[in-house]
Amino acid sequence: MKQLTIFTPTFNRAYCLPNLYESLKRQTSQDFIWLIIDDGSTDDTKELVDSWKEEGIVEVVYRWQENQGMHGAHNTAYNLIETELNMCIDSDDYVTDDAVEKITAFWTENGNENENENVSGILGLDAFTDNEIIGTQLPDLKSSTLFNLYNKHGVTGDKKLVYRTELTKKYPYPIFTDEKYVGLAYKYYMLDRDYELLLMNEVLCCVDYLPDGSTNNMLRQYRKNPRGFAFYRKELMKLPFVSNSFKFRQAIHYVSSSFMSNNWSFIKETPSKAYTILALPLGAALFIYVKTKTKIA
Repeated sequence: MKQLTIFTPTFNRAYCLPNLYESLKRQTSQDFIWLIIDDGSTDDTKELVDSWKEEGIVEVVYRWQENQGMHGAHNTAYNLIETELNMCIDSDDYVTDDAVEKITAFWTENGNENENENVSGILGLDAFTDNEIIGTQLPDLKSSTLFNLYNKHGVTGDKKLVYRTELTKKYPYPIFTDEKYVGLAYKYYMLDRDYELLLMNEVLCCVDYLPDGSTNNMLRQYRKNPRGFAFYRKELMKLPFVSNSFKFRQAIHYVSSSFMSNNWSFIKETPSKAYTILALPLGAALFIYVKTKTKIA
């Protein structure tokens, strides 16, 4: 059994997947499976993947599904993965040539049987395609929760998560009818309640933020997926380790998304009634801002 699954959710990205494939071919270790979750593509993604499977250089598993959005593709991936570790690499990104070797060696050395019960996986670095690290490096710590890194240690920028598969099967993302987005960090923060991540200050992934990527379309996502956003903010308000100011910020977004979905029971449903009531004016202002800045066909 191989140790790592690299999974890639994709939707009509046949034009950029070859760059990722070439990086996987260059790996100094082939101790991985590449799982492609095709989230309803109508381009020639399947034909492209079939040609790579015929080459037999990289072990490729392909699964097509009706379009559910990124979180739905992640649900499918986690249900299918059988290796000990997994890592998501988006279709417009690629891995450094020795990423798999670094991950498996680091896990063998640091993720021993005793620590496996206490850690959820590994956190590495992302870089831009010019090799400049995105945001900051990781602090000089052996391990930390993801939340504390960003909120207490001043870490910024996207980072690369490598999780233990048995844990990522927990906390599936909810699917809301006619919506295609739930914040992926929901699962990560749920795992933060019980586990820390081992920190590895090594670049594992090079990132290219394409114009059609979800990062560059966040306001539109916010408008089109209000129930998914409200769920995410509500769950973050429940976290036991967050500050009052953090809860208040989540309440503002929760109010805005509840207005967006015409959910007038949101005060009854909130896990933090006081903060939600206090957030009403700012939540209403955010709702108006998003409505003004976006158009939904």
